[in-house]
Amino acid sequence: MITVIEQAVQARLIATAPKIETVPVTLSYDRSDPFAVRMAFPAPATLEGIEISWTFARELLESGLDRPTGWGDVRVRPYDADRTTVEFHAPEGVAIVLMLTAELHRFLERAATVVPPGAEHLYLDVDHGLAELLRGSH
Repeated sequence: MITVIEQAVQARLIATAPKIETVPVTLSYDRSDPFAVRMAFPAPATLEGIEISWTFARELLESGLDRPTGWGDVRVRPYDADRTTVEFHAPEGVAIVLMLTAELHRFLERAATVVPPGAEHLYLDVDHGLAELLRGSH
């Protein structure tokens, strides 16, 4: 049974300069962290020159395909009929990426085959998580 999926997508990095650059982004979903999705940006696309990953709620990505969602570090909203904007807010600034909505839908459909939306709680390893939290408290 598949427990982790990854999907490469093309994203447009929207900068303050007029040039819009295409960036390969990797979307990941892991059943061991059932509420989250991960979006990884390759080193050439980051200010630090290293791969950067953002982890955020799968539900945020799902909701943001239809309406503006989020008010924290990650915000998702429809851009037009075919594209979705994902904004990443950090102390260094804001990165805005534009992605094809169809690719995001495809990724979410694949994630739903690993853990159906609404059933995430059935895949949580509460005992392991509690043990990890308490491990350093002795």
